[in-house]
Amino acid sequence: MKKRLSSYLGALATGAALLAVTACGGSATATSVEGEARTITVEHAQGSTAGVPVNPEKVFTFDLGILDTMDALGVDPAGVPEASYPASLEKYADAKYTKIGSLKEPDFEAVSAGDPDLIIITGRTAGAYAELSKIAPTIDLSIDAKDPMASFKSQSEKLGAIFDKSAAVEEQLAAVDATVTETKAKAKAAGAGKGLIVLTSGGEVTAYGAGSRFGIIHDVLGVPTAAEVKSEGSHGEAVSFEYIKATNPDILYVINRDTAIGTEGSTANPILDNELVRSTNAAKNGRIVNLDPAGWYIVGYGLNNVKAMVDAVAGSVA
Repeated sequence: MKKRLSSYLGALATGAALLAVTACGGSATATSVEGEARTITVEHAQGSTAGVPVNPEKVFTFDLGILDTMDALGVDPAGVPEASYPASLEKYADAKYTKIGSLKEPDFEAVSAGDPDLIIITGRTAGAYAELSKIAPTIDLSIDAKDPMASFKSQSEKLGAIFDKSAAVEEQLAAVDATVTETKAKAKAAGAGKGLIVLTSGGEVTAYGAGSRFGIIHDVLGVPTAAEVKSEGSHGEAVSFEYIKATNPDILYVINRDTAIGTEGSTANPILDNELVRSTNAAKNGRIVNLDPAGWYIVGYGLNNVKAMVDAVAGSVA
C-alpha cells in the first residue's frame, strides 16, 4: 500500500511539473524528472531553446535591464558586468558580485571560473552566445525594438517562470499597463503636441522615431511624432540643429549619452543650448525634457526602469 501511495504521489508531482507557462512571443515550458530539480525549456532570440533550472543558484547577466527586473523580483545575481551603474543599481558595483566582463565584451575566463548555473544575455552580447553556451546554459532575451512592450512583457514572464516569480511579474506588469493607459489618456486630453527624441554624444545629435529603441514614447505612450525619422536596428538618424529647428517639436526629449557612459558629470545638455534649438516651440514653452540618460540608454527595459520611463513621459504630457 505504501509503495503504491508513493508512486501515486510521485506521478502527481511529475504531472504538475509538466505544466507550460506561455509568454507573448515565446514560451517557457516546465519539465522535470522525479527526484530531480525542476527545469524549464526557454525559447529565446537565438532561434533555439535552452533547458534552464528553476531558481538557479548562480546567475550571470550582462544586461542591466535584466538585472533591473531581477532586482524588482528580489533575485540576487552572482555575476554582473563592469559598468557605470545608475543610482538604482549601484549596489551591484560592489566586489561581492563577480565581474564577468563589460556590457559588450564577456570575460570568458571569469565566466568559466565562476561556474554559473545560468547566463542571461541580450543584444549587446548576442554575438558571444555560442561561446558562452559552452560554459553554461545561456539564453538570449533581447528586446525586439519593433515591438518593445510586447517583447518586454515576454521577457519578464520568462524571467518570472525561471525564478518562480510569475505572480509577482504579472502584478508588476499590470501596474505598468495601468500607467501606460493613464499616460496615453493624458497625452490625448492635454493635446500634448508632437515630440522629437534625440540622443547627443560627443557633439553629435541623432534622432529616433516610432519603431526605434526609444519608440515607447510614440508607439506605446501615444505622443505624436514631430517628423518621420529613419532608423536601422538600434541606430537612429544623424541630424543637425537646423533639422531640429525645421522640425520644430512641441516636446523635445533629450538623452545625453556622454552622461550615461560616464564621460560627462552633468545631466544638463549644453550641446542643445544654442540659438537654433531655442527657437523651437519646445524651448519657448519650457518643454525640453532631459530623460534619465542611464535609465534610457544603458538600462532600458526592466520592471523597475520601465515604470520610471513611463512616469517621465507622463510628466512631460501632463
